[in-house]
Amino acid sequence: MPEGPEIRRLADQISAVLVGQPLEQVFFARDSFPELAPRSAELAGQHVVRVDTHGKAMLTRLDQGQTIYSHNQLYGRWWVCRRGTLPETKRSLRLALHTVEHSALLYSASEIELLSADQQAQHPYLSGLGPDVLCRNLDWTTLRDRALSPEFRRRSLAALYVDQHYLAGLGDYLRSEILFAARLNPRRRPGELSTRALSRLSRQTLVIAQRSYRTGGLTNPPGLIARLRAEWLAAHQRSGSESADPAAAQQKKHAAKEAVRFAVFRRGGESCYTCGSTIERVNVSGRALYYCPACQD
Repeated sequence: MPEGPEIRRLADQISAVLVGQPLEQVFFARDSFPELAPRSAELAGQHVVRVDTHGKAMLTRLDQGQTIYSHNQLYGRWWVCRRGTLPETKRSLRLALHTVEHSALLYSASEIELLSADQQAQHPYLSGLGPDVLCRNLDWTTLRDRALSPEFRRRSLAALYVDQHYLAGLGDYLRSEILFAARLNPRRRPGELSTRALSRLSRQTLVIAQRSYRTGGLTNPPGLIARLRAEWLAAHQRSGSESADPAAAQQKKHAAKEAVRFAVFRRGGESCYTCGSTIERVNVSGRALYYCPACQD
């Protein structure tokens, strides 16, 4: 499932083609959303004011006060394309927003609603979300104080860091990467941490989430990524020389990027980049979590 940074980057792409433009046509899949399909006509001609996100939810704001709420869940996927050009996919189209020149297309999503301001305030999912991890006004002291509140202080970090009520937008990869950057064992609880450790955790939460947003999902520091990528490429040279095929060279660079994307996530059984110890994979409530037992005390 896409996490907060991925949804925010999608919102940026959609904003670039929809904001300020009149919607010439809106489509809701009748078989999936029979209550929304008849309302398509009333949205035609409205302008998109902005595209917000709150955690993993996307909120497309219209100029007459309505908001199209969508959540990708596990299988939903957005495409932004020139109008009349459809992506090659076997997915089912659930929502289409068309301007004169562009289309924003949402496939396979199971949660799409059209909300008034009052409905949004009372929405069972949206109203229960904590602050957005990418909110510009969110600071680390707010996270520190929130973690120490009676509701959260006794929760394990492993559970807390995928709880959308605590902080919206976190998921499996951000949880693993943030706890590694903060050097904290997933079994620890906020209430038992020192002030220094809790402050480090709160700061790294924002650093890692914002870095992932800026870089398209890279959570390692830029300097480490550059070194690891160079080492990876050197280790995968063919007979000591680069392929003359541009496509093959590009694929190799992409593979190098993927190989050094994370510090611990999906690296179970591999060596920690920091200390060389073996990274472990554990399941917490059926969800994978990765950590270094040496670096994370």
